[in-house]
Amino acid sequence: QVQLVESGGGLVQAGGSLRLSCGDSGRTVSRYHMHWFRQAPGKEREFVAAVSRSGIITRYAETVKGRFTISRDSTKNTVYLQMNTLKPEDTAVYYCAADSQVYLSPSPSASAMDYWGEGTLVTVSS
Repeated sequence: QVQLVESGGGLVQAGGSLRLSCGDSGRTVSRYHMHWFRQAPGKEREFVAAVSRSGIITRYAETVKGRFTISRDSTKNTVYLQMNTLKPEDTAVYYCAADSQVYLSPSPSASAMDYWGEGTLVTVSS
């Protein structure tokens, strides 16, 4: 049973930074493409960032490009999302997801994910 667990969420002022982590008890993170999605109140879940199984390829939503960085540490079986220059509109529940497809999609979608974590809340105050 794959269990992805996110951590690192919290309350931060606009302009601040947070680092989210996602891991699991098995080796899911090292075997899958890994993604971060987010869902704000009243909105649909949206793609934030992805990193390929190899760690070489990354994808970002335009809204976070240049501010967020996704990375993975296979030795720790963990994927990270470093979030800098946070804005109030970044407030959402952030979800980690694993994708078993052969290639990392240029436009990852929530419906293509195989496993999800339960999410961690990020609140950015103005």
